[in-house]
Amino acid sequence: MKTNPGRFFEDYRVGEVITHAVPRTLSGGERALYHALYPARHALYSSDEFARASGLAASPMDDLAAFHVVFGKSVPDISLNAVANLGYAEGRWLAPVWPGDTLTSSSEVIGLKENSNGKSGVVYVRTRGTNQHGTVVLDYVRWVMVRKNRLDSPAPDTLLPDLARVVPAEDLWIPEGLDFTGYDFALAGERHRWGDYEVGEKIDHVDGVTVEEAEHMLATRLWQNTAKVHFDATNREDGKRLIYGGHVISMARALSFNGLANAQMIVGLNGGAHANPCFAGDTIRAWSEVLDKAETPAPGVGAIRLRLVAVKGDHHDFALKGEDGKYASHVMLDLDYWALMPT
Repeated sequence: MKTNPGRFFEDYRVGEVITHAVPRTLSGGERALYHALYPARHALYSSDEFARASGLAASPMDDLAAFHVVFGKSVPDISLNAVANLGYAEGRWLAPVWPGDTLTSSSEVIGLKENSNGKSGVVYVRTRGTNQHGTVVLDYVRWVMVRKNRLDSPAPDTLLPDLARVVPAEDLWIPEGLDFTGYDFALAGERHRWGDYEVGEKIDHVDGVTVEEAEHMLATRLWQNTAKVHFDATNREDGKRLIYGGHVISMARALSFNGLANAQMIVGLNGGAHANPCFAGDTIRAWSEVLDKAETPAPGVGAIRLRLVAVKGDHHDFALKGEDGKYASHVMLDLDYWALMPT
């Protein structure tokens, strides 16, 4: 048999390291398509001149574009037969990704747990993206619910990895040379700086975007994400194609520009959950909560920890979970991340 049906839950072993196929060389084309798919407007990723004025050699690739490429490489080996991508932890961006860089990915299986129904299980992996120089540009943990193929295969020993709830601020990577002391707030689009935000503050990002099938399919192909639930309408009983969770992340991040235009770079991913599915026709809105703030050694640069919540429909009430502790049905994404912002 020469074709590859993908891995199922019973095919994973803790400690296994999987090298993912098909390296990807990035260009300005990926940047242009990223900005076409999402209303992304953060200045540092839009302008070489703005980036140079901030101490960088040029404008790097969008942090989430790099994430999507690294993630997409892992899909054929980790989540081709996934029921759902469940969450993230311990994510760190560790080096800029420039146009012309070639990225490869590898994943280590760090945990397994079969579900009580015996039909699927959760696989925990640590995925690393590496450039052509062998430098790790991104490192994160995710966990995925994966179908079993042989239902009579024995359950593996349960191993749940001990994951940090938050990436410590002192462990955040700061790009070499980054300097926001001469930051141009007018060109960035808002005057609000790090000192203007208070822990506990919530921001309604106001705007909404209705997701269409065409853009989702283009995005998923762009990132070479081959998960069946995103392409094959016969893969789900309801006949719907599930919108890639990363598409929701990027859309919500882009919408957060209105109120967080100066949260320029994502450098840490503390946690995340795809709480409810997104389908074509759903309208995505977003709100954020300031969870923490920290100083950094870089001149004029502060770190801000944000909770980014994506909701469907017309919800502006900051509702997240019900009295039962479960996510409200309109919540699609709950993402906890660190960003860099001028002080």
